[in-house]
Amino acid sequence: MAELTFYAGTMDCGKSTLALQTDHNHRSRGRSGLVFTKLDRAGTNQLSSRLGLAVAAVEVDDATDFRRIVVDLLSSGERVDYLICDEAQFYSVEHVEQLAQVVDELAIDVYAFGIMTDFRTRLFPGSARLVELADRVHVLQVEALCWCGARAIHNARTMNGEMTTEGDQVLVGDVAHGAGSAAVAYEVLCRRHYRSRLTAARATREHVSPQPLPFSP
Repeated sequence: MAELTFYAGTMDCGKSTLALQTDHNHRSRGRSGLVFTKLDRAGTNQLSSRLGLAVAAVEVDDATDFRRIVVDLLSSGERVDYLICDEAQFYSVEHVEQLAQVVDELAIDVYAFGIMTDFRTRLFPGSARLVELADRVHVLQVEALCWCGARAIHNARTMNGEMTTEGDQVLVGDVAHGAGSAAVAYEVLCRRHYRSRLTAARATREHVSPQPLPFSP
């Protein structure tokens, strides 16, 4: 039976790399699929990973209707065995409902990949609906690391190097390592440093040791 599978994690956990690998594995076995993404770091109509790999993709926007796209292709004689949906946190609730329809009504596998929570530690609407509807939810096992070396579980937004919890939920910024000087940037932090708003840039300026003291100074 077809399934809706959601692979979730923080930034830097390898979700886009896994999306590319999943597409490759299916294509190498003769299956035909469609690749979708939204607001990819490499620009529109591309699914890319930080390892430098990329494939052409369909850019998702507010008008995208996954079910209609698949039905039109099937009606014209095309073969569709699966969908790869990256950056699924940016999809609307309606988009996720459409993906569930593709699985249940058209018997086509859907593999969605996305970040679970935003820079305020709140669930993205698309990710929340995927958790509610998916047949399987997998938390990616490649652990992203905070600047201190601990497991990173929060996505932090910085403005000119300082962490902020204000602003729109979706705001494209620089995600490159060490991008703390960019006007809008993102980095992953452990809970301790997220709560104290201690970013990599601030830790460098204040000469903070990666290892916590056993007591408060």
